[in-house]
Amino acid sequence: MIPPEASILFIGEESEDLRGGFQSGSCLWVRPEETRDLKESSNTFDFIVIDHSLSLIFDIQEVLSLLRQKSHRGTRLVIFNWNYLWAPFFSLLSLFNRARKERIQNWLSPYDIQCLLHLSGHELIRHGFRLLFPFKIPVLTDFINVFLAKLPLINRLCLTQYFVARPLISQRDEKLSVSVVVPVRNEKGNIETAIQRMPRLGSGTEIIFVEGHSKDGTWEEILRIQEKYGREWKMKAFRQRGEGKGDAVRRGFEESTGDILMILDADLTVPPEELTKFYNAIVEGQGEMVMGSRLVYPLEKDSMRFVNILGNKFFSLLLSWILEVPIKDTLCGTKALLQKNYKKVQEGRKFFGDFDPFGDFDLIFGAAKLHLKILEIPIRYRARSYGQTNIRRFFHAGLLFKMSAYAFCKFKIV
Repeated sequence: MIPPEASILFIGEESEDLRGGFQSGSCLWVRPEETRDLKESSNTFDFIVIDHSLSLIFDIQEVLSLLRQKSHRGTRLVIFNWNYLWAPFFSLLSLFNRARKERIQNWLSPYDIQCLLHLSGHELIRHGFRLLFPFKIPVLTDFINVFLAKLPLINRLCLTQYFVARPLISQRDEKLSVSVVVPVRNEKGNIETAIQRMPRLGSGTEIIFVEGHSKDGTWEEILRIQEKYGREWKMKAFRQRGEGKGDAVRRGFEESTGDILMILDADLTVPPEELTKFYNAIVEGQGEMVMGSRLVYPLEKDSMRFVNILGNKFFSLLLSWILEVPIKDTLCGTKALLQKNYKKVQEGRKFFGDFDPFGDFDLIFGAAKLHLKILEIPIRYRARSYGQTNIRRFFHAGLLFKMSAYAFCKFKIV
């Protein structure tokens, strides 16, 4: 998902096949031994790709530090490298003149590369493996590389490993505006409390209620609160056009004007006061897709049923494996990201389609595909003080299996 206008620095051997894979307006190709020449350039790049060439560089830390200087806050460093477990196989081939031994100066373990990234001022976002069977045999090759190579433990034997990292660049002390989208359905008793407890964030906080066909007078309560607090807060209210929380979130984001977009569930099981932590994490550059995690601190009594806890942990483990990103709580409704990154997620819907009734997975899958830094903030999860949950456990469990299967097809079977 590299935009056509992106600027790319490619370090490795140039080939027509690779060149055809980059539909970019600006792509600079550099051989591994020529990387020090980049010191003379003042350019920065959106993507920096090191293609199986890291082990050919004499001083890897020096080069990675240089590449950090050629990056901006949104740059992604992508490294493809040979799996060190294949070293004996390549050594055996070299004995029969089947492999050129001098092309690989050293074999780097995943730990070695992670340390070098850390030392050069980068943060690892994603790490995985590809290509278990590097021989072309009809049907068998596809079966092994598409299915078996994605299985836990077996994937560690793949020939190629990849790393996606971002530069850790000092953040400016900037004030950003915030839009807080509050999807509401049958939450009349929580509307005024949400306003009273809402923190003032950044250069200005906009509150957007999206009401979803309530039967307890929630819409009328929103209008009353808007009239009562309209002078103190910038507030907007909309009635949902479709069904489900996902539709409400997308409508709220469409109407948002803030630099940072946030979601706050109207049941207030995540305290509104916690939104300050989400704002700070975004502004300080600690994360690009910031989510709440309810499974760190002890849960308040009656806040979540035991079956729901097991379900949350199961789907978190499943999706962490599928997305190759560790996520402890995929179902916490409180999330935050920059509006400019949300627009990239929107653009990615051409790949994913309009599939998500919850509104959580649309953002998580999009962020994972874009290699945004996903960060979880532990929050204290509270019991409801008004109304009943809108969760239908078994029906929604079926939808979650559907979401997981969908993610498997989009992330694993590629």
